[in-house]
Amino acid sequence: MRYPKIEEPKYAIPIIVIISTFFRMVTFRFKYFLGFDPYFHLAYIEEALKAGKWFNFFTLAHGPWGFQIKYFHPLGLWMTPAYIYKILAPFGVSLVTTFKITPVIFGVLTIVFFYLSLRKLFNDRVAFLSSLLLSMSYGHMFRSMANYYRGDNYMLFWYSVALLGIAYALTLKARWRYAFYLVPALATGFSAAFWQAYYPIFIFILASGLFLAVWAYLKEEKYFIDSLLIILSTALGALIANWIGGKLNYGMLGYYRWIGKIVAKKLNLTFGFIKDVYLLIHLKYLLPLSLVFIFLLYLTARFSKNTRVREAVLVGLTILGLTVLFLKFPALKDLSTGFGIFKESPIQETHPPSFNDLWAAYNITLFLIPLYLLRFRRISLGDFLMFGYIFPTLYMLSIWTRFLFISAPSIAFLAGFGILEVYEFIKPKLSGRKLIAVTLALLILIPSISGGLAFKTIWEMKPLINEHWVEALEWLRNNSNENDVILTWWDYGHWVTYYARRAPVAQGSPSAWVAAYLLGLVDWKWAQSIGVDYVIVSYYDFLKLQAIFDTARLSKRWANITMQGYGFSVLPMTANLGDVMMFENNLYAVIIKPGTNAWDVTIRVGNTFRYPRELLVEKGTRVMRVPLLRFSNSGPYLYVNLNYNYAFLMTEKTYNTTLARLFVGNGGKKYSLVYSDGGIIKIFRLQHPNVAVERVDGRIILRFNNATGTGLGIWGFLDNGTLVFKKWYSVKGKEEFLLPLDLNGSVVVRYAYAEGRTIVDRGVLRLDLSGR
Repeated sequence: MRYPKIEEPKYAIPIIVIISTFFRMVTFRFKYFLGFDPYFHLAYIEEALKAGKWFNFFTLAHGPWGFQIKYFHPLGLWMTPAYIYKILAPFGVSLVTTFKITPVIFGVLTIVFFYLSLRKLFNDRVAFLSSLLLSMSYGHMFRSMANYYRGDNYMLFWYSVALLGIAYALTLKARWRYAFYLVPALATGFSAAFWQAYYPIFIFILASGLFLAVWAYLKEEKYFIDSLLIILSTALGALIANWIGGKLNYGMLGYYRWIGKIVAKKLNLTFGFIKDVYLLIHLKYLLPLSLVFIFLLYLTARFSKNTRVREAVLVGLTILGLTVLFLKFPALKDLSTGFGIFKESPIQETHPPSFNDLWAAYNITLFLIPLYLLRFRRISLGDFLMFGYIFPTLYMLSIWTRFLFISAPSIAFLAGFGILEVYEFIKPKLSGRKLIAVTLALLILIPSISGGLAFKTIWEMKPLINEHWVEALEWLRNNSNENDVILTWWDYGHWVTYYARRAPVAQGSPSAWVAAYLLGLVDWKWAQSIGVDYVIVSYYDFLKLQAIFDTARLSKRWANITMQGYGFSVLPMTANLGDVMMFENNLYAVIIKPGTNAWDVTIRVGNTFRYPRELLVEKGTRVMRVPLLRFSNSGPYLYVNLNYNYAFLMTEKTYNTTLARLFVGNGGKKYSLVYSDGGIIKIFRLQHPNVAVERVDGRIILRFNNATGTGLGIWGFLDNGTLVFKKWYSVKGKEEFLLPLDLNGSVVVRYAYAEGRTIVDRGVLRLDLSGR
């Protein structure tokens, strides 16, 4: 009787699909999306579907200027869930549900193609175990799971397609097998349609071709032609990517992107037919140098068959090639780090991963990687091909936390192969129960432990947004003008775009000016000058105080500020006996005894006792300044929230920041509190001359509230961002302005309302609401 082997495709593929889908659908149970970016993506998709077109100028982002989608991702990122939705809609599947599951679809497909590729290059067992580990890898899950939509997923999907095409080309016996090298060409090219940072796929395929050439040089010369075709496939891929960029927007190194311009200047490159810096580098330098490298290997192979000599020549050529490359083009040494552009960013994902990051992503498989060294006893063509992916991704992993996802297949492959190598090494030496025990430990227990740890990690994930935010932002949507500009910490900007359908000042990337505003380094006049109408402050902002300082330091203006003197601590309530309340954390304890005329408050710091300078108590909808029985002029400010049972201890510097003044006070006469949930989210209206958009009978009226302005500037733009209209109008003494019908075909208008030379309000609006 023949027992079924689960590594065979008819069993393995369903098992892999079920397990990988199960893990990635764990987060589907959440009502809200994970993180921040998905909210922007869905907001744009919804507005585009409403408009019936993939417009460029999005006025619900980056107020008061608006945002051009071409400066973000290629349109394929948003088209994909939209078109999947059109397929699923007849079956009752909503757009939100489609958006939630789209990452799962492409994540699972990636794993299936990875399995099929490894099966062709190695065998069923290697393919199944490596793919099984990948299906249970949190490193891969966290960007391919439900409710978290990111572009990296597509690049890795297209790499798996390219790898499968190469695997078929290398393993088929038919002469037409070379036609499969069109697959990596198409895959690399098509990847440009979905993610602005798709470029690593070209490095992976190019490196795979080079490693295959090394294999041909050292072992089997017949594969020189394959290595050549793989490398040439990236040339066709680059041309396809360049063409797609012209249709769906270029990547982050495109000719009109600021990063592209900076890098082109560094490398002294000129845009022509090829309009992307990386594609230029690839076609002008990396591709020719790779071809020269293969040619030299092929040429030297004609003169010597001695393995030792060939190895020495290989090392020499590699060193020579790298030396020439970086001596002639020194700026290329920063290629892998984005030319240093993000080195100072306080974003966690652009910093090297910590051990905790690595453990969360890969858990025990991380320690199985060295076992792969046993493979060098009988290394094969497939290994060399995979080196083209493994070495670049491991290097990338050492640079950015962001690359934990892209590196996940490498870790799964190395760990899976390592387990099997140990098993094959031990198997001949054992029999009976010992062999069964080792088999269970290596092939069942280890994957099970890895999967269990990954499941625990993904199960414990929670959305960052909550009901407090949603209710506040929906209130804002229903109680503000369509053109109002919102200021909040940049992390929350995408939430403002999605739920409030208003334009936040900052979103998606750090803003030093917003940080400086929250710290009180710039005042309401700056906010007024950029058209801010509402300011949102939250309990969570105080927890990000260190990040706010780090972000402010991104500007040379505040590069030297420090947190010295900005003391802050949050203390949860730990006891409430009616006549005595206690708030404490690891450092401080606050004991409060409410009284009729004054409250008795003691602050314990270690074994010493102090008294606050002032006490502010929030209960219900009011913040009250409460008299103290004992106080100290050198003591901290104490804010106590009895709605949510927490307290803030603040030094004078912290208390005087705009963030604290708004949250625990009223912010002064320039601000009015318009929304509060009692201690989590608060919204203030900035009192200033304001422009409100009204649409009446197909015309747009700009109404002036507190109409002290004397001039109104109007700038009209086409959807592609071209300025086609510019004019200033005198509006002194007027309370409204009827926008002219003829603005040279403008579809988007920016306005500025001024008192003399001082701008007192700004904003942006779409004329027809057809794509805001």
